[in-house]
This record gives sequence, C-alpha cells and structure tokens, in this order.
Amino acid sequence: MAKAKAKKSQGGAKSTARRSKRKVAAKPKARARPRVSKPARRDAGAPLPSYAALPVRAGAPPGAAWGVFGDDDEVGTINLLTPERVREAARLVRSGKVFALNLPINVPDPPLFTRGRHQHHIKQFAEFDFVLDDYLDNFYPQASSQWDALCHVKHPLLGAYNGIPDREITGRGGTRLGIDNLARRGIAGRGVLADLARYHERHGKSIDHARSEIIPLEDLEATLAEQRVKLTPGTILLIRTGWLQFYLSASAHLKEELARETTVPGIEGTARTARFFWDHHLAAVAADSPALENLPKAADEQDLLHFHLLALFGMPIGEMWNLEALAADCVTDKRYEFFLTSAPLNIPGGVGSPPNALAIK
Repeated sequence: MAKAKAKKSQGGAKSTARRSKRKVAAKPKARARPRVSKPARRDAGAPLPSYAALPVRAGAPPGAAWGVFGDDDEVGTINLLTPERVREAARLVRSGKVFALNLPINVPDPPLFTRGRHQHHIKQFAEFDFVLDDYLDNFYPQASSQWDALCHVKHPLLGAYNGIPDREITGRGGTRLGIDNLARRGIAGRGVLADLARYHERHGKSIDHARSEIIPLEDLEATLAEQRVKLTPGTILLIRTGWLQFYLSASAHLKEELARETTVPGIEGTARTARFFWDHHLAAVAADSPALENLPKAADEQDLLHFHLLALFGMPIGEMWNLEALAADCVTDKRYEFFLTSAPLNIPGGVGSPPNALAIK
C-alpha cells in the first residue's frame, strides 16, 4: 500500500465578492472542492462537533470534518494543539527524562511496501580535507519511523481532506496538504501511550505479528482503562502493539519475506474506531507498527482507518515509532502521559517525513 497538509486571505470587498460567487456557482464535478460560503474559522479550543454531528459543511460527505477548522485548513486536528494545551502539557515534565522515538532511517531493512534502500555518501572537500559533508540518494521519508501527511491517502470515492481537488495535490513545492504544513507549524502537546502489547501479556492474549490480525477496539479501551489514563482533547495517542519488538528480533529470512509482502496486525480499521478517535478529539495517532491498522485487508474488509483519519478527519497518522524504551519507563513509574514534541522535515508538498519525535517525562 502506498502510504501514507494556507492562511486565509484578508477580508474586504474582494473577499465578499468571492463568497457571493460561491453561492451562485454551478454544482461542482465529482471530487471537486465544494463552492460554498465559508463558515467562520472555529476556535480550536472550543468544543468540537461529535462524530454523529458531522459534517458541518454543506456538500461534505458523511463522517467528514471538512470545514470544522475552516475551508482552507491543511493541518486538520493538529489545530487542537492550542497554546493553552501546549502549556498544560509542558507541566507533565517532572523527571526530565527524554525518549527519542525515531528508529534509525535504515530500519526496517529491507524496507517494507516496496520502498527502496537509501544510499548514504560521505563527501570530503578536496581543499579542506578536515571538513566532511554527506548526502542521501534514494531516500524514502516514509521508509522508517514516519508521519503520514494528509495528502498520503485520499478516499477513493470522496477525495482528499477538506475537499481539496487532485489538481492541487501534485507533490511539487507549494501544493496542498503536504508535510510542510505540519513542519512549519510544529507539533507539541500531551502524549499518551497505550501499551496494548503488555495488556495482552497480562491477560494471556497473544498477537501473531506475522499475520494480518485485527486488534479489536475493545482491547484499546481496556488498555487505557487499566492504565488509568484518559484521552482529553488534543491528545496525541501512541499505540504499542509489540510489532517493533517482534521485528527487531526476527530472522533475516522473515524480514525479507515481510519486505516482499508486508503483512502486519493492527487496530481494527472500522468506522467505529474512527468514531472513537474523533469523539475523543485526538490531535493525532501513532503506532509502533507499519500501518496502524491490519494489512492486507481481507476481501470483506473494505474500510480503512487511513480513509477516515487522513482524508475525512485531517488527523495525521504516525507509523513505526520506536516506543520500546518509553513503554518500559511507563511501566516503572506508572505514568503513561508525557510532553511530546515532533518536528517533521519541511519538504514542500511532501507526502511524509520522519517524525523527529521526543517524549519528555
């Protein structure tokens, strides 16, 4: 599976004229951005509509948050990381322990989903042989720990987040919904870890990490309940399934097989899981697995969390995050919340990026 974000112009007469034109414009073609009058930009700290109340914009599909943060929005639920919530999250720093959540960029090896290996070159300057430089060839920003930009996956029938048309998502600099939107804004707020793997161990359950096994939503809810941690608006939820621990201990032969046909367990990829994430008003969701949800899908599994989160909600997805050391510390101090920061690469129009994420306790 190929994996996988503009400020409003000032008002005045021209803005009024544009809004008037929208009201009388002809009905757009399929997947074109609806020409409707813009609602007032929502205060990101104000209460959000429930999943049942979506959509809030005329012409948007059912279950879509298009227009919730404004018709021109390109960062989606990251808007929920308001200055007030960032300040509150910073109070979670007590011990000063810092956990880097990125894998090395050459893990997994071989890369999954037919992505290629990068080549790392060291350059020595001829005139100044004591100075080194380096560069990467064939670098896939989503080959290791990653954020999916909102342009990474579109809904096959309904299109991209906020109804932004395909012609504005080209992958070239300056186009819409790229990872540069998150990079320019920056990500900081309250992080919460749901250690599903340890929950399963405590309850005698097991996950076959080499199969497309579905982890039911109830297991996620039970994990959070046992950890006595609540999801509050603007939370960045990190889910540890145990996949990374499995992968790092796998044989070279098994890693080759996973590269040829990437088969992974994951969270139940249904509308009710999407509803759970939206109704808790999460800012983003990330996991230690390659796809968050199980892949490949069975013939009777036509829904994808990627459709709901990226295309309908504008909720970024993180994958293959290294949660091992953080999870071990959470077990020790019984604290599953922390201050989380992330600085994606500023790739104009980029589809994804290493998260460059830190959890600080």
